[in-house]
Amino acid sequence: MKKITIAIDGFSSCGKSTMAKDLAKQLGYIYVDTGAMYRAVTLFAMQHGLFNADGSVKTQDLQQQMSHINITFKFNKLTGRPDTYLNNELVESNIRTLEVSNHVSQIAAIPFVREAMVAQQQRLGKDKAVVMDGRDIGTVVFPEAELKVFVTASAEVRAQRRYDELKEKGMPADFNDILKNVEERDYLDSHREVSPLRKAPDAIELDNSHMTIAEQSDWLMKLVKERIGE
Repeated sequence: MKKITIAIDGFSSCGKSTMAKDLAKQLGYIYVDTGAMYRAVTLFAMQHGLFNADGSVKTQDLQQQMSHINITFKFNKLTGRPDTYLNNELVESNIRTLEVSNHVSQIAAIPFVREAMVAQQQRLGKDKAVVMDGRDIGTVVFPEAELKVFVTASAEVRAQRRYDELKEKGMPADFNDILKNVEERDYLDSHREVSPLRKAPDAIELDNSHMTIAEQSDWLMKLVKERIGE
């Protein structure tokens, strides 16, 4: 079977990761959650006091620490999906908090952080047979990907999904705070100077505001089969 690279980009809390994880599992492909990588760097910065009192990043200090940040993924047999590890410590739940969400766009906008993460992402996908989701996969990381999907949904729908996810995990959640975070992240992700969030010219757009996970899965699989010639 022909192996391809699949890039799934889009706004925060669109369900990109769920789509990508499920697709990779169906295909037997490697899955890489690039958003988790930036969240892990954010968590590291929070743990090591690399944010100023006003919320800005101590960029010089962070740059000096980048060589001490090792992000890996390990398959979780119970969930059937990969978990994120920061310096060999499981941080899958820690990186999904609203506090990390409130800071991740700032970290992701820093050029040397993006350079380091993009290099790692390209290494992970060099042999194809990979599904990768994020903000700049189809435009920067893998501009030659055989299949590019750009996912969108209304801010309110995305905030509700994030709220439901946090409540299901027993974590504190306030809908209005989450909606504000979603809208702020949209602006920051779309307006940053380095690798801004944008739809690649050859990407296929999917508005999944009113789609079930099963419907998304079927839609994606049809596209994949077209690309691999089945």
